Amino acid sequence: MEQERRQAYWRKNIGLIRNLLIIWALVSYVAAIFLANPFYNIRFFGIPLSFWFAQQGSMLVFVILIFYYSWRMDRLDEEYDVQEVRYTGSAPKSKEVSG
Repeated sequence: MEQERRQAYWRKNIGLIRNLLIIWALVSYVAAIFLANPFYNIRFFGIPLSFWFAQQGSMLVFVILIFYYSWRMDRLDEEYDVQEVRYTGSAPKSKEVSG
């Protein structure tokens, strides 16, 4: 891969990581901690929304971000032709060594 394409690939990769970390921080810190009082009066499945974000929402969003990152990186790898080689055949047979 030529240098300019490699740099463009990594720029997009780092940008994606940065954006996903911002989303994670907003959900984990802002929604669960800093907005805990305003979100306390909003009910989500019968519990305060701030409690839900602190206990369930942050983890759920984090797992979703992981799957999104994986899916998006597969598309980016294909775009820059750096995808992993996937072996679909059977493993080569080993030769027995007689000694």
